[in-house]
Amino acid sequence: MRLLLIALLAVASTAFAQTTNHLLGFSTSGAAAEREVEGKFDKLLRAENLRAWMQKITSRPHHTGSAGSKETAEFIAKQFKSWGYETKIERFEILFPQPKKRLLEMTSPEKYRAKLSEGELKGDRTSGITKDQLPPFHAFSIDGDVTGQLVYVNYGIPADYERLNQMGIEVRDKIVIARYGGSWRGIKPKVAAEHGAIGCILYSDPRDDGYFAGDVYPKGAWRNEQSVQRGSVMDVPIYCGDPSTPGYGSTNGAPHLPLSEIKILTKIPVLPISYADALPLLKALEGPVAPEDWRGALPMTYHVGPGPAKVHLALEFNWKLVPIFDVIAMIRGDERPDEWVMRANHHDAWNFGADDPVSGLVAVMEEARAIGELVKQGWRPKRSLVYAAWDAEEQGLIGSTEWVETHAELLTRNVVAYINTDNNGRGPLRVGGSHVLEELVNQAALAVPDIEKPYSVAERARAANILGESGQQKLELMRRADFKISALGSGSDYTPFLQHLGIAAMDIRFRPEEGGGSYHSIYDSFDHYTRFIDPNFEYGLVLARTAGRVMLRLANAEVVPFQFTRFATTLRQYAREVSALQENRRKETDEFNQLLAGNIFDKSTWSTNRHLNLKAKPVPATVLLEELFEAITTVETSALRCDRALAVLAKKHPLSSREARDLDQLIYSSERTLLLPNGLPNRPWYKHAIYAPGLYTGYGVKTFPGVREAFEQGNSVEATAEVELLIRALRRYVRQLDEIIDRAETAVK
Repeated sequence: MRLLLIALLAVASTAFAQTTNHLLGFSTSGAAAEREVEGKFDKLLRAENLRAWMQKITSRPHHTGSAGSKETAEFIAKQFKSWGYETKIERFEILFPQPKKRLLEMTSPEKYRAKLSEGELKGDRTSGITKDQLPPFHAFSIDGDVTGQLVYVNYGIPADYERLNQMGIEVRDKIVIARYGGSWRGIKPKVAAEHGAIGCILYSDPRDDGYFAGDVYPKGAWRNEQSVQRGSVMDVPIYCGDPSTPGYGSTNGAPHLPLSEIKILTKIPVLPISYADALPLLKALEGPVAPEDWRGALPMTYHVGPGPAKVHLALEFNWKLVPIFDVIAMIRGDERPDEWVMRANHHDAWNFGADDPVSGLVAVMEEARAIGELVKQGWRPKRSLVYAAWDAEEQGLIGSTEWVETHAELLTRNVVAYINTDNNGRGPLRVGGSHVLEELVNQAALAVPDIEKPYSVAERARAANILGESGQQKLELMRRADFKISALGSGSDYTPFLQHLGIAAMDIRFRPEEGGGSYHSIYDSFDHYTRFIDPNFEYGLVLARTAGRVMLRLANAEVVPFQFTRFATTLRQYAREVSALQENRRKETDEFNQLLAGNIFDKSTWSTNRHLNLKAKPVPATVLLEELFEAITTVETSALRCDRALAVLAKKHPLSSREARDLDQLIYSSERTLLLPNGLPNRPWYKHAIYAPGLYTGYGVKTFPGVREAFEQGNSVEATAEVELLIRALRRYVRQLDEIIDRAETAVK
């Protein structure tokens, strides 16, 4: 494996070197000036600032609606002002229920009352701070008082319920217990309710992030028996933001929906617990032994149930509005001030939040401070730089979404791109985003040396991507000279920018190759982070260097540095995936119909036929995709012509200010043409035709979401309609590219 890695990096170094002769969007002279600015920027970065800011911010709980959150926002705003930014704090009033009652007890075959708390740890200085501390709970669980037999459902995702069905086990009128993992947490109570469960319990199994993985905290980084993962469980795949103000900002005086009209709350009560609290409940289960891949690492035999364990779950929340505070800071561009390049991280945490989100936040702050220092030294960006620190991300991307919904018209007109970070650690670079930004981030990352490896962060990212794949995907990645960025679903503050407004976005961070166990617990602390994740904040600086280059190049390029050919190539990959999905479903339906015709099994039981791996619905009639592939071929042709025309234009500098503004606007608004006017089926808030979170994957992305999910749901009418809407979006995109080509070629003449 090591020899393979060395060989891959040798190839990558040669291939990457060929791309360093130019910078996307710059002329030769402009590229030289840009590299000089970036060299000065690097020298201004200081690790001690990251450490000091993290220690201050994580010294008390600073969750949404708390005094600590307001204090944190004011502290961040004060820093930005001192660095020369025009700074303001925007306030919103949002729904954030906090628990009044939390009770979980086993009533038979024996008595046990869950502790539902995390204790103070020697060696973790903030774990004993109880003032303003949020207890373990799930935001946007409904109130409820239920009693029922317990059933273990593994990760609680749809495939697990198919396995239960095969075992003849139902969860109707029962309470399910699921372990974290396999999907975003909010999917678990959603699927449980759809199968008739009356309550849901989530726990962290030590196999996934506890003692099975390594020593537990405070001896090691992994989750100890008391640690609990909090989190939001509202149905984010339907819409983000304040659930009581769907589609509009929670500004002062805005109307809020009554609870009875909010569609994205859970349908059943749900509560997170530690594995210390889970062990007595699971140990009391009987019934079938759990399948091998369902078994965790607790010291017992895993049974599925139902019962004889019977549990009582009671939850009650104070459904109140609380204030939140978004920090917005700007340095105005000297040539194109109405073109905004945005960069952000959230500042709220579930309690102390050293890793999530402060590790990313302090790197963004240091990046902004260094840019502010460049401005004080006499440098000015062409475009405006806007930095933000969002509140209420943890509850459902609320702070960013309310700001986006409030300023939607302005942002649609002005924002070139949005660059997001959420947390950061030691490890390879991880990037997801709009594929028009792929070349930009590859070039930027190539210029940044890795700390742990003797090559650039771009080369390490490429190697990590290859080693993480197998089969055909590995071969395809090995053929590339660069690293591929992933598509974005949801899970952080890029969502409202990309998938609601159609603003090209990117999420960038460094993450450990091995995880840890502090996530969303009180032990996500300064002590944990500085012992186990990034003790010297070296990777905080690497993040600032990498994302800082992306920001500087977006701000300074002679024309907006988008590259369209990569996006077109990615579209063809997604079309092939959808075509293969359609073909597999068609074959399953044909086989199913043949079996029915031969009376081999009864239709009412066909979904339990294990060896056929059939789904719960017959697949749709074939929807022809030839026209979609033709549309993608047209995109590929126009994208190649567009990139060539812009490359030629880059050699002709300068453009007139009007030419530059007009061309920029066409380039960065190209992403808007991919929005669906009426949004995705049954979730109109999500409008992007290419990227969306899946209805049953949560954070996980669905590409070509309308088409793909229609196939998966067996809806041939909807699949046909969604293919047509996707083709229309691609044709709009081509028309925009052709206009860019015309403008670029005219400017060269």
